[in-house]
Amino acid sequence: MDLGFVGLGRMGASMVERLLGGGHRVVAFDLSAEARRAVAAKGAIDAASLDELVRALTPPRAVWIMVPAGRPTEETIRELAGRLGRGDVLVDGGNTHYKDDLRRAAELTPQGLHYVDAGTSGGVWGLKNGYCLMVGGERAIFDRLEPIFRTLAPPDGYAYVGGHGAGHYVKMIHNGVEYGLMQAYAEGFELLHASEFRLDLTAIAHLWNQGSVVRSWLLELAEMALKADPNLSAVQGYVEDSGEGRWTVEAALEKDVPAPAIALSLFARFRSRQSNAFADKMLAALRHAFGGHAVKRSGPAGR
Repeated sequence: MDLGFVGLGRMGASMVERLLGGGHRVVAFDLSAEARRAVAAKGAIDAASLDELVRALTPPRAVWIMVPAGRPTEETIRELAGRLGRGDVLVDGGNTHYKDDLRRAAELTPQGLHYVDAGTSGGVWGLKNGYCLMVGGERAIFDRLEPIFRTLAPPDGYAYVGGHGAGHYVKMIHNGVEYGLMQAYAEGFELLHASEFRLDLTAIAHLWNQGSVVRSWLLELAEMALKADPNLSAVQGYVEDSGEGRWTVEAALEKDVPAPAIALSLFARFRSRQSNAFADKMLAALRHAFGGHAVKRSGPAGR
């Protein structure tokens, strides 16, 4: 199939390479000329602009967008919508909020454009292992683009999950579950690390992946990280979030669904970014005030 592809970052470039390996014709655009040259060397067609990309595709066209969520995606969709024609398809494979999908589909449909939201999981390992794709939109358009999904995904690794917004909704919840799993592993390994036993954490991570009920790909990654750096001494305990964990908690609040593990895992990430937090100072001050408990004093100028 012919496919336009916008966004050649860590995932985008690997997705283009996988598509080329599957025999598809890919016209690629990125603001970085170096990124375009890199995929062109592997067989993609280098489009220096969105105009060039659209002209290089045969109608009905399909363009996959893999740029950061928010303004970059909004601007890219707006610019492409002004260049594409009736029957063409825009696929958003980034981490977009599902409510934005609903709005975009409503805006694009009167123009005769089709919109697909494709929740994409696989990270930097997707080139080798394939990408899990959760696809929302019109079923007929999913069927039309299925050769693309089949190439990008591992066996049984893609599915039509529902109408507009469903793909990114399922991906959002997927990421919320991921937050909870990662936090559980992190806490468990900290308890192992803090024990009085001289435990080989790398060996334990490997052991748990041999038939235990907690085996997973995340645990394989934990084993790899521990093998490279047993005490994780080169890693700072500062954990960012992509936003989907927040959206999952917001959805839980909107729908009155209790999701304490996911919510606490998100708050744990916030906590990781604090040093000498004001809340901890308040706790220490209160213990001193009611019980006379000792307080560690800060150094000069609050240090």
